[in-house]
Amino acid sequence: MTDSLSLPAGPMGQWPQLEPGWVWLCGAGPGDPGLLTLHALNALRQADVVVYDALVEDTILDWAPQAERVYAGKRGGKPSAKQRDISLRLVDLAKEGKRVLRLKGGDPFVFGRGGEEAQTLIQHGVPVRIIPGISAGIGGLAYAGIPVTHRDVNQSVTFVTGHDQSGETPTSLNWKAIAEGAQVLVIYMGMKHVERIATALLDAGRPADEPVAVVCNATTPDQQVLETTLARMTADIAASALEPPAILCVGRSVLMRQVLDWQGLAAGQQPRNLDPLNRGRPAEVS
Repeated sequence: MTDSLSLPAGPMGQWPQLEPGWVWLCGAGPGDPGLLTLHALNALRQADVVVYDALVEDTILDWAPQAERVYAGKRGGKPSAKQRDISLRLVDLAKEGKRVLRLKGGDPFVFGRGGEEAQTLIQHGVPVRIIPGISAGIGGLAYAGIPVTHRDVNQSVTFVTGHDQSGETPTSLNWKAIAEGAQVLVIYMGMKHVERIATALLDAGRPADEPVAVVCNATTPDQQVLETTLARMTADIAASALEPPAILCVGRSVLMRQVLDWQGLAAGQQPRNLDPLNRGRPAEVS
């Protein structure tokens, strides 16, 4: 039972106190409750009210049985709260003297609009604390057995969002520059515009046979992983009936899933390829 979970002795013997009138903006991680930070758990234990996003697991909220729950989820194509209303609701709750926890999926500062909310709070005189979380673009891919960086593949990684405030593919993105400069590309919220994104990358010169992984419901029991290529990605996603939330990863690091699918290995499966990058030598040999 979650009530039995207790915090270890904290730094200097004491964990930070969530004071009345404060708002803590906290990342809940990509889904698996075990990926919460201890600071996040500490916040859940103290909060009077938790304002949470659509992708926050109910089991995480159960660690705050004393708190009022306020849903502030936003999902594409569904009725959602307006960002202005969410930000001002946080201000109002803090002004009421509540200890407010704003719980956001992943990390609040990675395509989470946490910066906007924090700025609004500070402009209204509300003190804030930021608690980072594991972003789906890192943690979700790791659960799929895909390293975001791998020495034999990439020395850089580019994170982009698949849609902007209007819900369309961001017009400010220079897809040609991204295609030419991103060894590995991680795309958040890209399912709605996957055809447009694939076309832009192909037109900019990315190889048609470049490996792509689509990770849906990352780190949860409902996680699904589709391995495909850039040219086949749109058709394969349509045929699979996969739905958001999803992370798209474009690059040769996707091949490492053939050997690093640790969840498959734990279930008794054998590695599909011990040397998916065709190095021709053991991994420990430089």
